[in-house]
Amino acid sequence: MKGNNVRKGRLVVLISGKGTNLRAIQQACAQGAITADIVAVISNHPDAAGLIWAANAGIPTQALDHTQFADRRTFDAALSRQIDAYAPDFVILAGFMRILTPVFVRHYQGRLLNIHPSLLPNFQGLHTHRRALQAKAEQHGASVHYVTPELDGGPVIMQAVVPVLAEDTEDRLAARVLTEEHKIYPLVIRWATEGRLSLNDQQQIRLDNHVLAKPLIYQHTH
Repeated sequence: MKGNNVRKGRLVVLISGKGTNLRAIQQACAQGAITADIVAVISNHPDAAGLIWAANAGIPTQALDHTQFADRRTFDAALSRQIDAYAPDFVILAGFMRILTPVFVRHYQGRLLNIHPSLLPNFQGLHTHRRALQAKAEQHGASVHYVTPELDGGPVIMQAVVPVLAEDTEDRLAARVLTEEHKIYPLVIRWATEGRLSLNDQQQIRLDNHVLAKPLIYQHTH
């Protein structure tokens, strides 16, 4: 409607694979749960399934093959140019399997979000579900956090917790965690696009003008 002057946020989503979190975010945008549009999806894998899905959904896509660059610095510089061409408010990492350089991270300070399939700081890096099972962890889950130069080490905004069951395999546990990822990531992105969420110069998270002393835990509603 013409009377609706609410400015929609602009999101660029970075992926490396299927893009299941991308789909959850796009669904939330389409339903109005997130007041934003995904203005581009960029992948470091030209054949990523998520790029095909995004193109079919009418979202502009770009591929930037990291193997064609001499080092991380030159790849990140090219990636940053691609992102900035879309003038995003936030850059959303959704299964983007690249370690980003400090220069890149600082460029998007406070505007760069990631979701990691563990209860950070536990199991930073790869193969989180396998490692949780090997460690005989009683709980596992997912964390949405601001990205800082330290790998998976940025301030955590929200976590979803799942119990580790006796009969769990790596795939079963991964599937249950992924279901939770699709709930908490759109929620946090909504807060960010509404201006309710921010990261201050002291690396403290502020939500509704209050500093978060610890990560929020997603509460299931039935």
